[in-house]
Amino acid sequence: MPLHNRVKGKYAQFKRVETHIVVQTVSVVGCGLIGASWALHFLVRGLDVVACDPSEGAESRLRAFVAEHWEQAGRLGMHPSANTGRLEFQADAQRAVERADFVQENGPERVDMKRELFAKLDEAAAPHIILASSSSGLRPSQMQDLCKHPERVLVGHPFNPPHLIPLVEVVGGRLTSADAISSAMSFYRSVGKRPIHVRKEVTAHVANRLQAAVWREAYGLVQDGVVDMEDIDTAMSHGIGLRWALLGPFAIQMLAGGAGGMRHSLDHLGASLDGWWQDLHQTRLTPELKQLIFNHAEQLLAGFDPAAVVQARDEFLIELITAKAGRRNLP
Repeated sequence: MPLHNRVKGKYAQFKRVETHIVVQTVSVVGCGLIGASWALHFLVRGLDVVACDPSEGAESRLRAFVAEHWEQAGRLGMHPSANTGRLEFQADAQRAVERADFVQENGPERVDMKRELFAKLDEAAAPHIILASSSSGLRPSQMQDLCKHPERVLVGHPFNPPHLIPLVEVVGGRLTSADAISSAMSFYRSVGKRPIHVRKEVTAHVANRLQAAVWREAYGLVQDGVVDMEDIDTAMSHGIGLRWALLGPFAIQMLAGGAGGMRHSLDHLGASLDGWWQDLHQTRLTPELKQLIFNHAEQLLAGFDPAAVVQARDEFLIELITAKAGRRNLP
């Protein structure tokens, strides 16, 4: 029997917890890959969703995505009142947020467009409603200065795909209120997410910075001919990544110290670690390096169907997430 079936029953009767704001209707602004996945997640968790996207064919693509992934998303917890019929579509963003209890924006990653869009959303949404952006790298302060109610503007950055990956990075801007941060954190928890509060604005937030650091060293190793791309991926997916899927880098480092914990680990490995840091690549993504990576990627992925890889990835993600949920002795 698949692992997800063994634990499914425990999480199928999903219950939303109390939040600082009562959320029944979420507006999803922008229905590309991230927005469509957010819409699916909120629907599965028993909420009404008013989605909007001005691009041609956006509604049909959104409804097709929801239908295709409905059963998959539900395996991580289907609210009893979940129904695809609770999805409404609007072409106009301001009309879509007029009666929203929470707004999740997923527009293009451009400061000028975000500033204008948030000014429009701020004008239309009730003053107390949180306006959260899925921006993967922009700072919320860059989006809130044209708003009359900037205190409710923040970043709620998910990881792709949002209907499966639990992480959400909540980041406040210069004018964001503490109550908005607290309410957003509580809301995301109530719909099955694992939010973290990023306390200072930095470009790309936290998880993408960690990811970028790994890519920088990986690209440098390939560029210097130390190893090829396939072996980099093997080292991650069959080595480091197996532990990182269960524990974070600090917990792993603490365990490496045995009974002495983190102090023993740093006392005995700290000098070596510092030396490794000094030797890491300071890689720059030059045209030559990009071409080298393109060439390696074509060889690595030759014969693979990207859609099949994504499907297999998502199936394993579901089994991993449900398995972790049943392991209460993990932090």
